[in-house]
Amino acid sequence: MAEIKKQNDNTKSANNTVNTETVDKSVEIPHNVSVRQLSEMLKVTVVDIIKQLMRNGIMANINQVIDFEVAEKIAAFYGYKAQLKTQTVRKSASVISEIKRQQQLLTTETNLKPRPPVITIMGHVDHGKTRLLDAIRKTNVMDSEAGGITQHIGAYQVEINGQKITFLDTPGHEAFTAMRARGAQITDVTVLVVAADDGVQPQTLEAISHAKAAGVPIVVAINKIDKPEANPDFVKQQLAEAGLVVEEWGGDVIAVGTSAKAREGIQELLENLLLVAEMENLRADPTLPAKGVVIEAEMDKSKGPLTTVLVHDGTLKPGDMVVIGNTWGRVRAMFNDSGKQVRKAKPSTPVVLLGMHEVPQVGDTMTVVADEKQARNVAEENRKETAAAAKAANLSNLLDQVNAGTVKELNIVMKADVQGSVEPIKDSIERLQTDKVQVKLVHAGTGNVTETDVMLAVASQGLVVAFNTGVDVGAQRMADAEGVDIRTYKIIYDLIDDVEKALKGMLEPEYIEVIDGHAEVREVFSAGKKGGVAGSYVLDGKIKRGAKVRLKRGNKIVADTTISSLRRFKDDVKEVATGYECGITLDNYDKFQVGDIFECYSLERSK
Repeated sequence: MAEIKKQNDNTKSANNTVNTETVDKSVEIPHNVSVRQLSEMLKVTVVDIIKQLMRNGIMANINQVIDFEVAEKIAAFYGYKAQLKTQTVRKSASVISEIKRQQQLLTTETNLKPRPPVITIMGHVDHGKTRLLDAIRKTNVMDSEAGGITQHIGAYQVEINGQKITFLDTPGHEAFTAMRARGAQITDVTVLVVAADDGVQPQTLEAISHAKAAGVPIVVAINKIDKPEANPDFVKQQLAEAGLVVEEWGGDVIAVGTSAKAREGIQELLENLLLVAEMENLRADPTLPAKGVVIEAEMDKSKGPLTTVLVHDGTLKPGDMVVIGNTWGRVRAMFNDSGKQVRKAKPSTPVVLLGMHEVPQVGDTMTVVADEKQARNVAEENRKETAAAAKAANLSNLLDQVNAGTVKELNIVMKADVQGSVEPIKDSIERLQTDKVQVKLVHAGTGNVTETDVMLAVASQGLVVAFNTGVDVGAQRMADAEGVDIRTYKIIYDLIDDVEKALKGMLEPEYIEVIDGHAEVREVFSAGKKGGVAGSYVLDGKIKRGAKVRLKRGNKIVADTTISSLRRFKDDVKEVATGYECGITLDNYDKFQVGDIFECYSLERSK
C-alpha cells in the first residue's frame, strides 16, 4: 500500500507540475456547479474531473452538482486559482432549477439505487490473470462483517473508497459466453489483461471479440510492467491494431500499467473500474422481487443442489419461491462469499442458495415468483423453449428466418489454417450483404475450431466457418448439442459463394437419403406393349407407387428410376407391406431378371 500511495503521490505531483507550468490562470466558479460545467470551465474532459473527484473520495456523475470548496480543489489541481463568482438572483436561479430538476428526477426514481459493478477478467494464458486477482484480494480484503473473500463461490467483492466491486471468479471465455448464450448479460466491465513483455496474443484477440460481441466496456491492464523486457508502448500499438485505442493515443479505452507481482497499479486499476462503472450509471431497484443469474451449480451429497446466484436486481430472501431455467424451488438458506448465512442479497451480491429441486445450468436466469403453482408452470414453459432458444442460425434455413423477420444479421466465427488466409476471407465476407441481412465477422483467427469458437457462435446466434483447418472433437460434440452449423471449406470461392447464396436465398437445401424398403424379383411376366412386369416379394419396409427406386443386380445398379405401377393380383394399389407379393413396373426399364432387388428410397430435407 505504501508503494502504491507513493506512486500515486508521485503521479499527482508530476501532473501538478505540468499543469502549473502550462496554465496559470484564474477562474470564476459559482457556489454550485455541475461536473459538466466545471469541465467546460477548466477545459478538461468530464472523465478527468470525475477521476479527481474520486481521488478526493467523492463519487459523482456528469450531471451532479458540487459546491465551490470541492470545485476549488479540482481547479487547483489543474493550475487554476478559483474565485467565487458573484451571481445575481437570475443567474443563481438556473443552478437552483438544475438542483430542483435533479431532486424531482430522484423522487421519480426513488427506488433506483447505485449497485456495485460486476467485473470479468479475461486475457491470454500466462499473462497474469490469476495473479492479478490474487493481488486485488490481498490489497482489498473486506472485513468479516462486510463479507470475506473465498474462491469457492465463483464471485467475491472488494471495497475501495467506500464502494464495492464484484469480481467473477470464473472468468474464462466459456463461462463468459455460456451466460450470454442463455440471455444473461451480467458483466458490466471486462478487464483485458495483456502482458507487457509478451503483447497481444491469439487468446487476447478472442477475449476482445467476446467483450465486443457482448457490448461490454473494456479496461486494459498492461501487466508485468516490472519486467526488464516490458514494452507497454508496443502493447498499446498492438491494441490499436486490434481496434482498442487507449486514451493517451486519442482513444476512449482506459489502460493501466500493473504488476501483480509487485502490486503496482492495483489501486489505480480499481479506481478506473469505479470510474467506468459510474459512467455506465449502474442502477438497480432493491425493492423488487429478485432477478439474477447462475454462476456455479453442483450437487452436494448431503445438502442437495447448491446454486451460486449473482443477484442483479431486487433483493433475494430465504423463503422466496424461485424459478431457475427449467427447475424451481423455495430458498431454504443463503450463504455469502465467506460462508456465512445471510438474510438478504441485494443487487450485484453473490450468494449460494439451498432449495432447488435440480441442479441448474451456468447462465440460467433466476426469477422470484408468487407461489409453487406459478413456479411449476414457468419452469415447464422454460423447458419447452430451451431447445428452440439455443439453436443458432444455419445457412440452409437462413432465408426463412430473414423473411420471418427473426434474423437481420448473420454472425460468423471464422477459423483458418494460417493468418495469410484470414484477411482475404475476412474482407470478402464483410463485403457480402443484402438489404435484409448484414454480415458480421464476430471473430477471426487461426487453428482448429474449438469449443470456445462454438460457444461464441451460440452466444451471437451465428455459425462457424472453417477454412483449410480441422474441428476439435469436443467442439463438434458441442456444436451438435447446441445446434451450431460448422461449415468446412478447402476452396475460398466455395466459402464465399455459399455465404452469398445464403444471403440471397439461393443456397440449395441439404437432403438425406432414407431407405423405405426392399423387394426381390421372383418371376418375370410379359405385359405385351407395356413391357415386362416383375413379380416380386417385399422383403422389408414398404414398396410405394411413384417412389424412387434402384434396381440392383448383384453389386451393380442397373436402373435408378421410379415405380410407374404397383399391383396386387388385378388391383392397382398405392403401397405393399413386408411379406406380401406384388407386380412392379418401372419408368423406362423392363429388363428384369429373377433375383433382382428393388431398393425404394426417398429424400428428406436435412434438419
